[in-house]
Amino acid sequence: MTLSVKVDSTEKRFLLFLAAVLCIVPLVMAGQDNARAPATNPATNSGAWSGTLVSSSCNADEAFNESPDCTKNLPGAKLALYDDTSRVMYGLEPQESVTAHLGDSVTVRGTLEDDAIRVASIELMSIGLAVGQKAPTFSVHDQFGRVQTLDTLKGTNGTVLLFFRSADW
Repeated sequence: MTLSVKVDSTEKRFLLFLAAVLCIVPLVMAGQDNARAPATNPATNSGAWSGTLVSSSCNADEAFNESPDCTKNLPGAKLALYDDTSRVMYGLEPQESVTAHLGDSVTVRGTLEDDAIRVASIELMSIGLAVGQKAPTFSVHDQFGRVQTLDTLKGTNGTVLLFFRSADW
C-alpha cells in the first residue's frame, strides 16, 4: 500500500525554512559560545575601540541617552569608554592618558583585559571634512534605485549630505 501526501507550495516553503533554521541555529550558537570564551593570551585582545569618554559614575543607559552627568568630572569617578554601537562601557587604564578627553569622541588602541582597556594610544575622532576640503567622488543608488553622484546632487548653493546610522542597524 502506498501513502501519498499532497503538500502545497506554502507548506513546502515553510518546511524548507524550518529545515534551514534547524541547520543554522546550532552553528550560530557554537559561534556565540566561542565569542564568549575568555582569551588566554592577552595579545589576542589587541585592537581599537571607538566611543565617547564618560564618567564611570554613569551606566550604559545614561551614556546612551547622553545624560549631562556623564560628562561631568566627579570626585572619585574614573573615565570610561562608552561604545554606542554595542552599548558597552570599558574601563581605561592608565587614567592619566585619557583625563584630558572627558566628553570627547575618541579611538582608543590597546589591549582588552576583562572589561578594561590597557591604553596604548588615544586619538580624537574627526567627523566630516575639514573646511575647504573637497568631497570625494562617489556613486550610490538612492531610495528609487537611481544612481546618484556628487555631480548629480550639487546645487547652486552647494550640497549637504547627511549620513545617519540608526542604533538598530
